[in-house]
Amino acid sequence: MPNVNCKICNKEFYARPSHLKRGEGKFCSRKCQYEGQKKGVFILCDICGKEKWKTQKEMKQSKSGKHFCSKKCQTIWRNKYFSGEKHANWRGGEFTYQRIMRENKIEPICNVCGSKDKRVLIIHHIDHNRKRNVKENLVWLCRNCHYLVHIFGQKLK
Repeated sequence: MPNVNCKICNKEFYARPSHLKRGEGKFCSRKCQYEGQKKGVFILCDICGKEKWKTQKEMKQSKSGKHFCSKKCQTIWRNKYFSGEKHANWRGGEFTYQRIMRENKIEPICNVCGSKDKRVLIIHHIDHNRKRNVKENLVWLCRNCHYLVHIFGQKLK
């Protein structure tokens, strides 16, 4: 007679040997079985702070240790975290100058003539080194002024 203890209330009960072989026979009643199945916690979303119920299995599946209320919040985090050098398609940072200008909120206005037409504005590297992408080395120029700077050495403001 295999008597076992309930995992919830610790009450001793009889469990069939065939049930024990299959990994069953852990709870003395349906009430204790229900209590045993609802293991989990309420967590706060790391992006928006919304409360969300997560089971223990869901908590273990998080590789980053972060938890989110929805795919939308997870995507917001992922796009911030896996950008730049951490992105799978990162190619050394040679083409990051546009992002640098956006992040530093540098207005797209030509540094020489003052044109605000975004269709003709491009970014110029002051020291002509395209690999040195720091905001001190970058300025906005219209295509005409960019040509004049490179060909005739026109001075920047």
